[in-house]
Amino acid sequence: MVTGDAAYIKKINRSLIISKIIEHGMISRAALAKITGLNKATISVQVADLLSEELIIETQQEHKNLGRRPIMLSINQLAGFALGIDLDQNSVSFTLCNLNGTPLESKSLELDTTDYDVIQELLIKEITFYKQKCSLEPYGLIGVVIGIHGIVNNDEMIYFVPHHQWHNKDLKSDLTNETGVNVYLENNANLCSFAEVVYKHYQSKNLLSVSLYSGIGLGIMVNGRLLKGFDGFAGEIGHMIVVPDGHPCRCGNLGCWEQYASESNFIKQLADRQNKKEITYEDIEHWLKTKDSITYKLMKDYIKFLSIGLNNMINLYNPEILVINSELLPMYPGALIEINNHLTSNVGHYRKLLISDFGKEACSHGACALAIKKFLGVSKLCLTSHEPIIQNGV
Repeated sequence: MVTGDAAYIKKINRSLIISKIIEHGMISRAALAKITGLNKATISVQVADLLSEELIIETQQEHKNLGRRPIMLSINQLAGFALGIDLDQNSVSFTLCNLNGTPLESKSLELDTTDYDVIQELLIKEITFYKQKCSLEPYGLIGVVIGIHGIVNNDEMIYFVPHHQWHNKDLKSDLTNETGVNVYLENNANLCSFAEVVYKHYQSKNLLSVSLYSGIGLGIMVNGRLLKGFDGFAGEIGHMIVVPDGHPCRCGNLGCWEQYASESNFIKQLADRQNKKEITYEDIEHWLKTKDSITYKLMKDYIKFLSIGLNNMINLYNPEILVINSELLPMYPGALIEINNHLTSNVGHYRKLLISDFGKEACSHGACALAIKKFLGVSKLCLTSHEPIIQNGV
């Protein structure tokens, strides 16, 4: 028999109740008791606490049947707000979400420096702005999660960011101390994976999310948990060597996968071959639509190298779902078909390969979701909308 002190059991029950209220959007007390397996007395006490704390609200569900309309419970979505930040190579993006994970506003600022102190001051300024903006609500700004395009250890210390050449930076403490807000750091690819599970693929317990932008990162979800490794460094798949003695990488190795399959590398190569100083995604989309031979040839090579890395990951992790986060691939008709044609091994297995619907917003959405999860103290979070769940009784 599993036993525990009353406070611990109450905490577990609270977490379960909040999780189910968020998962179903609106749910009656009776349905909550049935789904959780908790008795009605426990539900009643916990719900009363959550109502008094303004974390949930009551509404009466409209329905055409005779009798009393059921009283529904839902999260008080405007009780507090989460801020997700994507600190990328040349830009920093901000997304503000309510407690249901719905984005309320977003913005992106260009970065023309890699200086730690300058970027830190920018983040302090923006976090303080959002803190003041949210100050009138019961819980205000509940937390900030920052996606780092580099290595973050299990203590949320920045170990290494290749583009910025940052080593051993305690950005979490620096920002928390200056703003008075709970700030958390996480690898950007892990946040992309978290966004996919929380918003899109809640039923999947084994999912890989590959991000292909300035570098290549891998978020690994195994048995419903992020796989982070001994130090927290797991997922730096872009630095897997695919070409021995190949192109030099900022990490110090030669022939890393991201030198051949990151979108930033593709853009550099295409600009060179088109004899242009710089190009945009709009240029690439135009050349693909007009079937420009240079662009098509380079895209074929790109997909070949991309597939090599994907094949390795499939063989390593046997995912149910493999999600590719890319701005480039949706522009290329038949991209997934070509990738699948390269993944012909009789050994590697996966159920579904798809391109993420989030695009570049995956990291900041995942960051908001993680901030909400930490604030609510829940073990699982589902921000996919559902129909209200009603059960006979109250």
